[in-house]
Amino acid sequence: MPNKSSMSKAFAAAFAVLTISIISGIITLTILYKSEINILNPTPPPTFSPTTTAPPPDSRLPTNLVPESYEIFLQPWFHTRIIEMVNVTSPNQTMLFTGNSTVHFHCTQAARSIYLHSMDLTLSNPWVMNQDTNEQIGVSDLEQQEDVNDFLKVNLEEDLMAGGNYSLFLAFEGEVSASLEGLYECVYIEGYPKDEDDENALRFLVATNMEPTHARMLFPCFDEPAMKAEFHLTIIHRRTTSALGNTAILGERRKKYVIKSLIKVTVKGFNSPSFLSVSNIIDDEWKYTQFYPTPRMSTYLFAFAVSEFTSIPSSHERVEIKTYARPEATEKGHTKYAAHIAGSTLTFFEKLFEIDYTLGKLDQIALPDLASLAMENWGLITYVEGSLLFEEGVSSLLHKEDIAIIVAHELAHQWFGNLVTIKWWSDLWLKEGFATYFSFPAVDYVEPTFKMKDVFMMETLHFAFEADALTSSHPLSSRPEDVQTIDDIRQMYDSITYNKGASVLRMLADFVGENVFNNGIKVSHTLAISIAKLMDPWVNQIGYPVITINTTSGEIYQKHFLFNNTAESRYVPEIQRMGKLKKEEFISKSGEWILVNVNSTGYYRVNYNPENWERLLTQLERDPQRIPPINRGQLIDDVFNLARAKLVNVTLALNFTRFLSKERAYLPWDSAVKNLEYFVIMFDRCEVYGPIFKLNPSTVFKLCFFSLRHNQITAIDVACSNGLPECIEMAKSKFSNWMRSNSTNNIHPNLRSMIYCHAVAAGGKEEWEFAWDKYQSSRDTSEREYLQYAMSCTKKIWLLNRYLKYTLDSEKIRFRDVASTISFIAMNAAGQALAWNFIRAHWGTLIQFSCPLHLGNWLILSHYGCHVGSSFDWLLCACLSRHAQLPITQTSCDRFQTNSLY
Repeated sequence: MPNKSSMSKAFAAAFAVLTISIISGIITLTILYKSEINILNPTPPPTFSPTTTAPPPDSRLPTNLVPESYEIFLQPWFHTRIIEMVNVTSPNQTMLFTGNSTVHFHCTQAARSIYLHSMDLTLSNPWVMNQDTNEQIGVSDLEQQEDVNDFLKVNLEEDLMAGGNYSLFLAFEGEVSASLEGLYECVYIEGYPKDEDDENALRFLVATNMEPTHARMLFPCFDEPAMKAEFHLTIIHRRTTSALGNTAILGERRKKYVIKSLIKVTVKGFNSPSFLSVSNIIDDEWKYTQFYPTPRMSTYLFAFAVSEFTSIPSSHERVEIKTYARPEATEKGHTKYAAHIAGSTLTFFEKLFEIDYTLGKLDQIALPDLASLAMENWGLITYVEGSLLFEEGVSSLLHKEDIAIIVAHELAHQWFGNLVTIKWWSDLWLKEGFATYFSFPAVDYVEPTFKMKDVFMMETLHFAFEADALTSSHPLSSRPEDVQTIDDIRQMYDSITYNKGASVLRMLADFVGENVFNNGIKVSHTLAISIAKLMDPWVNQIGYPVITINTTSGEIYQKHFLFNNTAESRYVPEIQRMGKLKKEEFISKSGEWILVNVNSTGYYRVNYNPENWERLLTQLERDPQRIPPINRGQLIDDVFNLARAKLVNVTLALNFTRFLSKERAYLPWDSAVKNLEYFVIMFDRCEVYGPIFKLNPSTVFKLCFFSLRHNQITAIDVACSNGLPECIEMAKSKFSNWMRSNSTNNIHPNLRSMIYCHAVAAGGKEEWEFAWDKYQSSRDTSEREYLQYAMSCTKKIWLLNRYLKYTLDSEKIRFRDVASTISFIAMNAAGQALAWNFIRAHWGTLIQFSCPLHLGNWLILSHYGCHVGSSFDWLLCACLSRHAQLPITQTSCDRFQTNSLY
């Protein structure tokens, strides 16, 4: 490679002006970190004149009351299995919970009312105590404000005084949720049912999902992330079940305290038994579990689960780690892989951050249903089964990679998010971006043979680029006043927060050096705050730049990159500071090519003059190995997206696929295939489609016989999608063999997703119904995901319509799978209009299925070609816009965001 193939020192110095601004993000984190570490010796809260009364809240709670701790007693009344009672035709299941909570708080400003959050709870027996005088304060009434803010106003008969310490007791009852929020139910099958009406195999459990604003559905609380407190939890549950919480279970030495507390609860109106023994057994049916107090933490991290699950341990020198799942899954070893990597991943982060994991125990639990792929609750991380369970011989190695990256992300949150927490949701990227970024080196450490660091980082960068090139993008850090309502908060959970956040951090780490970056995270280096004003280009503004370099004249300039090149730019071009650079640094001599942004660490695209593009293309065709694989992939991604934005000719972009006939690396192929999808979308209904796609898919197909597992999947997908007879016959043959045997599946797990899809696409009713039967009966989560996707691949309109109607029946398709099923159908050219019409016809019903896809939705959806959106409704709208030639505008998509959950 010529000397000029790397970024020159002059360009690096200039780029410093752009990248150094993100350091202020680290400074922000440093400040938050120090504030959290100091909780062991906190500064006393300020006091104000008692003559000043706190104003009523707008959409945020007033800050005059500072919670210190909660004492929470909960009793979920559900049964783990249905038992028919004598002479009763209906089952005995009861999805109710009762309980009470006492929140202790400090008052910094006089007030006559207490504001906190409560949602869908029946409240009773309010008590307010002055802890300093041990006197009760009268409660005049409770006002549940029926609006989007879920405020509960407790009106008092006398003022709370500034500097005073108080407690509020409330008894409550509510219904276990069926919408995967708050305290919700999971239904699963244990054993093998005799027939489809056999309910003896049905099992039930309850678990929590509090992020971002669902703790208020379980107990009245100050449900904002900055309002941290300790949680003292006691759960009364059936004797056949066990309870897990954030912290370890208290030992025998605390039993007398529990008994005293439970009797106190009974006196204050809570329906718990008063005949208690010194053990945790209450009577023949009930027992209780009490947990150690948590550290000070946010309400969205509060968690517990009550189930009949079993566990296996992980190895760690100091922390007790257990991985829980259905007894059948545990017995068959499906939790072994997640348990295997948990200890080493935790050790990696402890060494990297030089801070030990705070709690003495860590539980992972694989739930049949969860609104997101996983949730980082402190000490009790919840996963949907597909994110944690791995079955040897059935699950693909790609699925193992996904498990590793998701586990690493959630464990990174034990530091970024749990130990150090954002003050408000407007800075969500400070936990999600950091957790995403640090999950990559963690997987590289735990599974070095995967060699996935570059793959995941490139996927993350490209997803960020795609979302951030739209005028509808948003800054990494929004103004707090712009993120007020629940809907505002939910909209922060998107590709910008996760993927742009991680990409910008990667850019900074590369610029300052990983050691300096990591030392800054550990607060062992002090960074100058004077550069905070330079944050705007990366943190406080939308978008990213395209840097254009003329290698003939040496001129360089920047502009805001947008797909809609006529849209008004809102990006401040800091690149103008490069005017002081010496132009000769970027002038090509002797016909040499120049490559900027080596290894694609910078969060920007690069455009060149036509001569340099041609020189790069010639180099790729002669000897692509002189250019790093990451840049070979990025050159393709840049030139195709520049063509999409009408900044270069589309012919140039297509010419950059010529060298692929000799390319064997995954990243360039992955980039090419994903960018060519855009052409498929634009032309798949036009008469020019055939001539345009007279490719030679046999060249691609050959990749699957000697290349990496990622390329094998890409090769089969491209070859079969382009109608290569050998590929389609191979898929049909392998699927047919499985159908004939009915039980023996010899299709390699790595290839099942693509084989299933293309076999069903080439088949008819028989293939589709076979896939449906296997989907219904399969216990393996990854196998169900492959089949779920495959059924959306059929070209039979009536089968797609049937599949769409099945999403309305919870007995056929699980609650959490509704969104992805409709999205998959929308990605099928034959299903685009069907899905759109179905959404419009059933929106009133479908809106209830709007569930968060949260962390890592891109990991799963990227396998199927859908990389946009984070909420159910936005995902559908965006996927339809991207995969269909339909008149869907930003405005029409925005209309769907009402009541959506991210």
